[in-house]
Amino acid sequence: MQGKRQRISVVTLGCAKNIVDSEVLLGQLKTERGVMVTDIDDAEVAVINTCGFIDAAKQESIDAIMEAVERKSKGTLKKVVVMGCLSERYARELATEVPEVDAFYGSNQLKDVLCEVGVDFKQELLGERLLSTPSHFAYLKISEGCDHPCSFCAIPLMRGLHRSKPEEDILLEARSLAARGIKELIVIAQDTTYYGLDLYGERRLSRLVGKLSEIDGVEWIRLMYAYPSKFPLDLIDAMASSRKVCRYLDIPIQHASDPVLKSMRRGITNRATRQLIETLKSKIPDIALRTTLIVGYPNESETDFQVLYDFVKETEFHRLGVFPYSQEEGTFAYDLGDRIPAEIKEERKKALMEVQKAISQKRNESLVGSTVRVLVDRKEKGHAVGRTEWDAPEIDQEVFVENHEGLGIGHFFDVRVVDAVEYDLYATSL
Repeated sequence: MQGKRQRISVVTLGCAKNIVDSEVLLGQLKTERGVMVTDIDDAEVAVINTCGFIDAAKQESIDAIMEAVERKSKGTLKKVVVMGCLSERYARELATEVPEVDAFYGSNQLKDVLCEVGVDFKQELLGERLLSTPSHFAYLKISEGCDHPCSFCAIPLMRGLHRSKPEEDILLEARSLAARGIKELIVIAQDTTYYGLDLYGERRLSRLVGKLSEIDGVEWIRLMYAYPSKFPLDLIDAMASSRKVCRYLDIPIQHASDPVLKSMRRGITNRATRQLIETLKSKIPDIALRTTLIVGYPNESETDFQVLYDFVKETEFHRLGVFPYSQEEGTFAYDLGDRIPAEIKEERKKALMEVQKAISQKRNESLVGSTVRVLVDRKEKGHAVGRTEWDAPEIDQEVFVENHEGLGIGHFFDVRVVDAVEYDLYATSL
């Protein structure tokens, strides 16, 4: 394609799945008319990859769109293109409210976005990604969409039903990433444990993990978004048998009260959840469990919240995120209303995080004096900043290492923990 090359900036909002989508888009853009720029102030075209999961994420996306539109009105941008989950769900409304945007596209319209910015789609580059993460770790998306009927969740409305990527395609991508120096693969999907059921008639995450473990150069494999209902128990054995698989699992519980779980349509009970956690801890004693919880669900009584509170206190998760319930149009729970006041939701969130703070402080203090292995992510303010295998990037705690000379970014080192706070460790190099 002939003509002047455009300066294009891609703004990515939301989860790691969006990061991968943007990286695939960038992989196509870099080959033709696009000159990629990281600062939107230097761009002629802005592509905004939006999130529409909960109210806060929607607002962040809307703010980003309005900022880009403002730049366009001043003449610093020539075109604004919006894609992703928010656009998938509210394209018609957004087009009416913000006519200054040149085009809106959904989550699975890569070819259309490319055409909009004057770039031809190349099938042979579909697996190529221009990584936006540090050069030593990358997200590996193994499927798209979700089949679960969770009452509060709008993801199937935005991402569609579950679609697994063929195993050979995933392995080809993983080998390519390893050849580029990636040492940590972070396996993601809307539900990683569902992987393979649509393509192969069975859940195949454990088999996939085994295949990924065979790839030279990959030293850490981290599993995220593991749905607890019908959890494939063979995965626990696969995790335990491979030292490349981090002793870490992100398993979104969402709640612990049976009436709330039933209304949420989670397909699991308090008792079954506890049994699964006990099995994970017994077979992988050093595993770190991360979870996310929702407070303020419409039928969450004080009794239900107390059950959740006690569950968190007793289970002692290593990592925990709490989100106030967000009423989402088109979901099963929408007709239940949004009965619990925002201030009550915040009080419940704060109460859970206070419990978690004490748990995390105790765990971290127990590590003082011990030696841990870290992967160094960056250098800042006289420290090398890294993570243990018990911590995912961006969302979990970090290790700040003094005497960091010789600790190169993207490499593994053993360090001695000398101090601890609620959500971070301090160490010195050996």
